[in-house]
Amino acid sequence: MILAGDIGGTNTRLGLFEPEGRKPKVLNVETFASPEFGSLAEILKRFSPGDIGKVTAACFGLPGPVIEGEVVTPNLPWKVTIAELKEVLGDVPVELINDLEANAHGVSTLGPEDLVVLNEGSPSASGNAALISAGTGLGEAGLHWDGDFWQPFASEGGHVDFAPQNDLEAAMLSWMFRQHAHVSYERFLSGPGLHNIYRFLIEYGCGQEPEWLHDAIANGNPAAEISRAAMEKGVEICQTALDRFVSIYGAEAGNLALKMLATGGIFIGGGIAPKILNELKKPGFLEAFLTKGRMRPLLEGIPVKVIVNDLTALRGAARVALFGVRMRREYPM
Repeated sequence: MILAGDIGGTNTRLGLFEPEGRKPKVLNVETFASPEFGSLAEILKRFSPGDIGKVTAACFGLPGPVIEGEVVTPNLPWKVTIAELKEVLGDVPVELINDLEANAHGVSTLGPEDLVVLNEGSPSASGNAALISAGTGLGEAGLHWDGDFWQPFASEGGHVDFAPQNDLEAAMLSWMFRQHAHVSYERFLSGPGLHNIYRFLIEYGCGQEPEWLHDAIANGNPAAEISRAAMEKGVEICQTALDRFVSIYGAEAGNLALKMLATGGIFIGGGIAPKILNELKKPGFLEAFLTKGRMRPLLEGIPVKVIVNDLTALRGAARVALFGVRMRREYPM
């Protein structure tokens, strides 16, 4: 029995799988609110206690760089180590990988029903691919094409310097510099990032905040309240914030496509994209993706797809537990 984990700043999802070709068969999945626990080991002790002893291998995708079997999560006060997890799981093989790398391993398990196309791209598109996922944070990963298979690898690309595309975003960058010495894409392209964009627009005088929304944001999830107010209630300042968020998403997806030479495709993962799918289908996302000067024709040929299967990262971690993190030529895709 395989144990897989998809750990995020908001939720931790654990699943039990059994081998079944290239798509390990899911037996049980449970979700835990990450901030309510002091460690991943603490969550493991709460998960399917009757089954933990049957686990033969485990893999966990975690936000942050994995160095020598350890990871310090940037959006959680956790330090996770293989040694700590083996105290709970016993002497079984345990892998820690970056959460976006886990997602990238899961891409090959997806079918047409798991993807929504934003850009068809070239019918003969092939080569490297890449994954970008906005959620509690911003994650990015690559899939190197070796001529036969995609070889996923991690990155910390979400923490690169934010690059404004217009005067409004330049003002937004200056505003954020007053709060942080380093301003990354994650400061704007994440759940907290949408709230940052909204706060900037209010302070910059781009609109008025309804009193009821002020209370909803104060007492709830700011990003969820802002996006809901935009999409369901047509609140202008919220729609402006969401439009800016979507444009930044497209711009950074295009940056990633160029950096990875991702002619095989760009995949949009994470928890936010499926919730704002209709916004991503509007022209703003794709135009920002394509607006790269002389590289526009290259980007026009790149397929862009949103992942709508929320088990993708968990499946990817299960595949790594089953086959090992170092992909082999016989690794079934």
